Amino acid sequence: MVCAIFAQIYEISGLSSMGKKRSELFRASDYLWPIYWPMWCVIGLLRLISLLPYRMALSLGSGIGRALYLLNRLRGRIVDINLSRCFPELNQQQRTKIKIDCFKNIGISVVEMAMCWWWSEEKFRLLVEIEGRQHIDAALENGQGVILLTGHFTSLEIGARLLALYMPVQVMYRTQRNELFDSYLYTRRSHYFVNTISRKNTRQLVKGIKNLIPTWYAPDQDFNRERNLFAPFMGIATATLSASSRLAKSSGAVMLPYYPERKQDGSGYRLRIGAPLDNFPSDDEQADASAINQSIENYIRQNPASYAWIHRRFRTRPPGEAPFYP
Repeated sequence: MVCAIFAQIYEISGLSSMGKKRSELFRASDYLWPIYWPMWCVIGLLRLISLLPYRMALSLGSGIGRALYLLNRLRGRIVDINLSRCFPELNQQQRTKIKIDCFKNIGISVVEMAMCWWWSEEKFRLLVEIEGRQHIDAALENGQGVILLTGHFTSLEIGARLLALYMPVQVMYRTQRNELFDSYLYTRRSHYFVNTISRKNTRQLVKGIKNLIPTWYAPDQDFNRERNLFAPFMGIATATLSASSRLAKSSGAVMLPYYPERKQDGSGYRLRIGAPLDNFPSDDEQADASAINQSIENYIRQNPASYAWIHRRFRTRPPGEAPFYP
C-alpha cells in the first residue's frame, strides 16, 4: 500500500532518482549525491513525526492528507471517477465527504509508515487488538498454509506491521520509483517481516506459505500485463488476477479475509481475520475471482473512506468498452 501512498508525496515534491539501486539492503553511503537530498529530507521529517504522541501524529497525518487533496488534482479526479462508478446511489455531497476522508486517511498512512519504521513493539501493543486469530491457528495446526486476503486499504502498511507482533509474516512488495526510498523501505520492512518478497517471485512466495508462514496478499490492482479475467467488483466488470486460485492450489493454503482498521475513537487498531473463503480454490477461476472481489467489496462497503481510491482500479476494460479515465 505504501507504494501508492508515497507516490503522492513523490508526485507533488518532484523527487527524482538516478536509476541506481533496486530493493537492496540500505547503505547510506550509496545515496549521498545531491539528487537524493530531497528524499533524505522527507525521511528526516518522518523520523521527527515518529517522535510525536499517537493522537498528535494522527492529527498531523490528517493535515497531510488534506494538503494532498488540495494539491493533487489528478488523483482527486481519479477518486471522483471511482466513487461515482462504485457508489451511484450516493449524492455528490456524500461522495465528496468520502473523498476528503479518503485523502485524510492517506495522510495518516504516511504517518503510520513512520511509526512502523521506528516505534517499539511495546508501544504498538498498547494500540492493537486482534479478532479471529483462531482461524489462522486452526489452519496452521492442520498443517495448512495461510494466505491473508486483503485489499489496498489505507491502513494496510500498519496492519501488516501490527500482525507481525503476533506471528511471523511474509509480505509482497513492488519496487518503488525512488531508489533511496525503495532501499530504505525494503530494509525497514525486513526488520519486522520474515520475508519481504517481490511480487514477481512466486516460487519464494509459495515456499514461505508451505513453510506455514502467514502471507499478506492484496490482489486488487489493475495488472494489465498479467493474466486477468473480468469479475464483478463494486458492480463493475473488473480485471482480476486469475493467479489467486493457482497460488492457493499450488501452496495448499486457505484464503482468510484480513482487514486492519483504525478505531473510530482514535484509540488504536483492530485486526479483523475472517473464516476461510468457502470452496476456495474451486475448479472455476471465474468463481474464485468473484469470491475474492466480493470479500474485498464487503469491507469497502462497511468503510468506504478507508479504501485507496487513488488507484486506477478500472483501467483495463472489457473489449469494446470505453475507458473510465481520461
